[in-house]
Amino acid sequence: MNSELPSRYQADRWYSPENLWRKLSRYGLVAGRKLVLSAITLYHCLRDKDTPAWAKGVIVGALGYLILPVDLVPDIIPGAGYGDDWAALVAALGTVAAYVKDEHKVRAAVQTEKIFGRKGH
Repeated sequence: MNSELPSRYQADRWYSPENLWRKLSRYGLVAGRKLVLSAITLYHCLRDKDTPAWAKGVIVGALGYLILPVDLVPDIIPGAGYGDDWAALVAALGTVAAYVKDEHKVRAAVQTEKIFGRKGH
């Protein structure tokens, strides 16, 4: 991450599985299905032993940014609050796409359905 920023603002400092699940549990319905699905897909890719270290660094940065309490666009702004988080997740997915396996996508879809339900939001 950017070493010029104070550590309290560095996204990789904020990432942990517990922090991710806490954020998705509390704000998943507000953030939306696509954001949640993307975050969980990245989470499963991160946990895969076949994912190279550089790709895991990209994923930790994106998931850490999602969790980071200080955003470019505050999450409380209706309609726009999670736009910057979504952009970070999409950029990370595009960067590590070669390492995202079908099994990551399936597991993420199942977990997303548990959060949103079959008909969902």
